[in-house]
Amino acid sequence: MDTEAAARLWVEAWSRGWAGHDADLIAARYAEDCLFLSHPFRTPLEGREGARRYAEQAFAEERSAVSTFAEPIVSLDGRAAVEYRATITTNDGKTVSLSGVTVLRFDQDGLVREHRDYWAMTEPS
Repeated sequence: MDTEAAARLWVEAWSRGWAGHDADLIAARYAEDCLFLSHPFRTPLEGREGARRYAEQAFAEERSAVSTFAEPIVSLDGRAAVEYRATITTNDGKTVSLSGVTVLRFDQDGLVREHRDYWAMTEPS
């Protein structure tokens, strides 16, 4: 699968999965032995299960989220970068804004082999 198609499938999975708090939909886009780094200062997670656990933990802190994703920036070597933004309502009713970029590396089947996130969040209002 070419990198652009893989990146678009990843965006679609995260868009639908985040809105519906569906960790399985998101995890399906990751290779069984991927590296998942949700922030530069956090411990990396491993495998599709690591991606699923991360999504489940994030969703457990949210009542709802509205996200948008920019067009993927794609290279010929299986890498892509995707900017995203989200407005999140936390379980206690506060609203936060999240903005970040995910750097991805895909395998030949279009699954994520490496996921690195760089993001910032506003203080709750």
